[in-house]
Amino acid sequence: MSEISQQTILITGCTRGLGRAMADGFTARGALVLGCARSTEGIAELNRQSGDGGRFHALDIVDNTAVEEFSEQILGQFGAPDFLINNAALINRNAPLWEVPADEFSDVIDVNIKGTANMIRHFVPAMIARSSGIIVNFSSGWGRSTSPEVAPYCATKFAIEGLSAALAQELPAGLAAVALNPGVIETDMLRTSFGAAAGSYPTPSDWATAAVPFIAGISPADNGAALTAP
Repeated sequence: MSEISQQTILITGCTRGLGRAMADGFTARGALVLGCARSTEGIAELNRQSGDGGRFHALDIVDNTAVEEFSEQILGQFGAPDFLINNAALINRNAPLWEVPADEFSDVIDVNIKGTANMIRHFVPAMIARSSGIIVNFSSGWGRSTSPEVAPYCATKFAIEGLSAALAQELPAGLAAVALNPGVIETDMLRTSFGAAAGSYPTPSDWATAAVPFIAGISPADNGAALTAP
């Protein structure tokens, strides 16, 4: 899977931040990029840009039935992806754990963990049937260490680390599941936590210059690895 131009890449949360930077970066390198996100406006823009209205879909990955329908459409039109990149995530507003509202806590858990599991549930069987494919589950530095006031987000990213490691043990030869820490990038999510200080970190576009080829180079030999993007 070393030739990016020969890869089909499926990205969740593809309309902004790292997801959009990856969509643009993989497309520029000749890959077939597919994706989903909740923003109908962002999805419409990506479809106009790609010239193919079947590539990008408005989708709430928390809705298992909707993900199942999406998978049937994508698999029927494009087949199993070479890479499933579970990037979509939410972060809570900075607050001590006991002050995070229950509905906000649930939203973070639902998108970051359940949404990732929904995508795996409906796409990985087709990858297994083809005997090849890479599942990249986006983790975080806060999936390997902690900070105050982001406990819900830390909990979900620690969960992604464990989910990815266990999934790796379940996959047959030819596939891999990895947890990927993208590093600290200037995104809307980072600004939620860091405020103006987020501006001192690389932009998603700058990050993608090195991260896209790095991700494209992940192979079955990396199965179960906890990786960090350059």
